[in-house]
Amino acid sequence: MTGTHFRPLPALALLLAIGALLGLTGNLVKLAGNAGWQPMAYLLWSLIGGGLLLLLFAWLRGERPGLSPPLQRYYLGSGLLSIALPNGLLFSSISHVGAGFASMCLAFPPLITYLLALALRMEGLSRIRLLGICVGLLGSLLLALGKLNSGDSPMLWVLAALCVPVFLALGNVYRSRYWPSGASPLSLAPGMLLGGAALLVPMGLFGIEFSPRLDSVTAIILLIAQMLLFAAIYALFFVLQKLAGAVFLSQIGSVAAIVGAAIAIGLLGERGSLTMLLAALCIVGGVLLVAWRGAQQVQG
Repeated sequence: MTGTHFRPLPALALLLAIGALLGLTGNLVKLAGNAGWQPMAYLLWSLIGGGLLLLLFAWLRGERPGLSPPLQRYYLGSGLLSIALPNGLLFSSISHVGAGFASMCLAFPPLITYLLALALRMEGLSRIRLLGICVGLLGSLLLALGKLNSGDSPMLWVLAALCVPVFLALGNVYRSRYWPSGASPLSLAPGMLLGGAALLVPMGLFGIEFSPRLDSVTAIILLIAQMLLFAAIYALFFVLQKLAGAVFLSQIGSVAAIVGAAIAIGLLGERGSLTMLLAALCIVGGVLLVAWRGAQQVQG
């Protein structure tokens, strides 16, 4: 679902804000792991806290989430594709591949989202955008090969991190295609977060550890920070999606990739590489081609 009146400046401001906040996530996950949090436990309690904060905010604003069967299906569908699967893979893989590499993977959803939107005829064919996709996919190939050749990360976790943008892109398209008629952005965000959290709970039957780590001030502060981060990201997420549509929204990943990788390398001491730099240039170039063509269509 794309907003009836596309406003470029508010959309760009939201894009940059959400992307910067999202870029912090991978680094918080790494710090949480250092503080003793198990990845899936940190994700679950962050989602529950963030979802409840959004629910309270929506309630105070009079935009209470509906509970009809179609809305419940939407919460679970968007929670699965946009929350449980991508964040589960992201949070679990960071300790194996690093926050910088995981953040770089967030740059690919614009390319995959456009391919899916094209296949579903939600977007028109554009040679410039296809060129952008090819350039961006070259970046993903360079990123993956560079990480595998470094020998410091198991292939399974590299592939897991590279699957994150696929699910994010599927979620972008799902939310746009099945946006409930008349629903406000703020009324949908709490249901998606809490739906994603609910879908994680059965994993406890398979031995996944969900016990909260509340025995240190640092662990508690990191949990609260991630709760607030989730609440802010997904409150703004739905606003931007309604305003600008799935393909434009997906470009938050390129901002998140740059911010996340810069923090990981600059503040957390992770190592960068020439391959990562070349991959970043390809990714940014590909996303700009996809975005530029979209801006041309809006202006036309």
